[in-house]
Amino acid sequence: MSWSPLAHFPAELHAVAATIRLACFDVDGTLTDGRLYYDHAGNESKAFFVQDGLGLKLLQKHGIHPVLITARNSLSAQRRGADLGIDTQIAVGDKLASVRALCGRFGIGLEQVAFMGDDLPDLAPLCAVGLAVAPANAHPLIAGRVHWQTRAEGGRGAARELCDVLLALQGRLDAVVAEYAR
Repeated sequence: MSWSPLAHFPAELHAVAATIRLACFDVDGTLTDGRLYYDHAGNESKAFFVQDGLGLKLLQKHGIHPVLITARNSLSAQRRGADLGIDTQIAVGDKLASVRALCGRFGIGLEQVAFMGDDLPDLAPLCAVGLAVAPANAHPLIAGRVHWQTRAEGGRGAARELCDVLLALQGRLDAVVAEYAR
């Protein structure tokens, strides 16, 4: 295959990415484009990118725990997580505490965690984990503090970009492709 998910991923981060066992994703601005839609009754809706969802499922299938963590009390995020069958934590006031609790649950250290976020509510976990990632359109205060920024924007493939990198560096991407080629 001529395309590689590692083409724009820094070589100095390969060893770190190979050890990731938990991948946490902010929702608004990371798994969505950050826009919120309200209907006439005040019900919220969001658009999620289907390729990001498949990436999350592939992580789960290949031994990396994906988790959605959002500060908003979002039924849309809860529904998306349920549809994917992955852990979803909504209305989280302290995202770093949430990540630490997940580390305890899975018996891993913060150095084995990737966190993707786009704005200030994500700063504490981004500063604490082994692999801090932001989508291309992250706020500049975040973009300057992460290990890597994806080429794709939030809600437009940023999460999938990280998923593909993790799968590739953990030697699982070829098996994923082979499974779908049958």
